[in-house]
Amino acid sequence: MTEGTISATFDVYRHDPAKGDRPRYQRYTLKLSPHTPVLTALLQIRAEVDPSLALRYSCRSAICGSCAMQINSKSRLACETHIGPEIEQHGRIVVEPMRNQPVLRDLVVDQASFWKNYHRIEPFLKLDPAHPMPEGRPTSMTPEEVERFKETPRCIACASCYSACPAVEADPGFPGPMALAKLYRYVVDPRDRAHQDRLVRVQADGLWMCLRCHLCTDSCPKDVRPSERIRDLKEMAIAVQGATEHGSRHAVGFKDNLRDRGVLNESRLVRQTYGTLGMAGQLVQGLHVLRKKPEVMRKPHPIEGVDQIEKIYEALDRPSEDGA
Repeated sequence: MTEGTISATFDVYRHDPAKGDRPRYQRYTLKLSPHTPVLTALLQIRAEVDPSLALRYSCRSAICGSCAMQINSKSRLACETHIGPEIEQHGRIVVEPMRNQPVLRDLVVDQASFWKNYHRIEPFLKLDPAHPMPEGRPTSMTPEEVERFKETPRCIACASCYSACPAVEADPGFPGPMALAKLYRYVVDPRDRAHQDRLVRVQADGLWMCLRCHLCTDSCPKDVRPSERIRDLKEMAIAVQGATEHGSRHAVGFKDNLRDRGVLNESRLVRQTYGTLGMAGQLVQGLHVLRKKPEVMRKPHPIEGVDQIEKIYEALDRPSEDGA
């Protein structure tokens, strides 16, 4: 082995649906520097060992987002993931296509659903026809207005967050973290005149399907923090329209429960979420819970120090300096 190199084992997902073959993993072993990006290793495999391996890539500089894939079960960019730490932690490198998108061949996926959900949020400025943007001249914004975008302009649409998202896996109707982070970017844009309509529409269009697991933020190579922007969208949507469906009513009910007594009143929370009539649809499950945990029907006593919880809520409800 050449000095400064390591023996790196790659188990690469192989599958060609057009041929009707079954998915499999093919093993390759290379001698490489620990600083070698996974993408460089895959390209070496294709150039020197197996030219049939299919993958996407372009800039090789973490700018285009084309080389997103699963590396040791985590969605990330292959061009900025070095093999050394992966071998040290896992002993090998397992490379798979992104989740939540059909495989076209090997590591290449069909991103139609990802882009369809992106276009659902109408990712463009909606201007007031009576006040069009000045043609040929920039539209100025204050530093405070630009700051409200947070990290969203960094997004390179690599779909790592979409791949990592369990809500997308559970329900294809969920727009996905990237689409909602982009929606936030337009909602807070002072030039946009449709922010209220955007917030009203997204409440019933998947906003509350988010599980708050933060896997999207963990997988984002540009630190866009989509889970935090989804949280902001939820708060803004409630402020504009109130709690209008199960997800928002559950969130408001949860907050009210804790604020009132410092502990959940579970039967009250169900009623706040589904309404009196809606509770009928939860009757079978409710009876099952009641048999196992009859205390849920008792009204809980306030916890000691409940007044401190009120102070916490007052601090949280206080507007921040940036107006967000």
